[in-house]
Amino acid sequence: MRLLEIVNKLNLTVLSGSDLLDREVIGGYVSDMLSDVLANSKKGNIWITLQTHVNIISVASIKELSGIIIVNGRKPDDDSLKKAEDEKIIVMCTDERAFQIVGKLYELGIGKNDENV
Repeated sequence: MRLLEIVNKLNLTVLSGSDLLDREVIGGYVSDMLSDVLANSKKGNIWITLQTHVNIISVASIKELSGIIIVNGRKPDDDSLKKAEDEKIIVMCTDERAFQIVGKLYELGIGKNDENV
């Protein structure tokens, strides 16, 4: 499934990378610990987190993640969003909790065949 479909179906707000929403999402990963995401996420995963600091951009770039969904109405600062644009990382946000978003992604078929969810 492409990020654009996920954005539309989950009513996400795109904060960076709006021109890159044709990326394919092959699975998902939810964690707020950067070391956990570095160790266990896979290329093409969509990452669900409540973290907003600039280091999430570096982790997403290193792991070649499809994008980041930030939950609980949180938003990164301008410096983090500038880095996201520079690194071509799609950052999206929602007011919903991580549990809700993960459930909705699973309903859309994301992660049903992926042990990372």
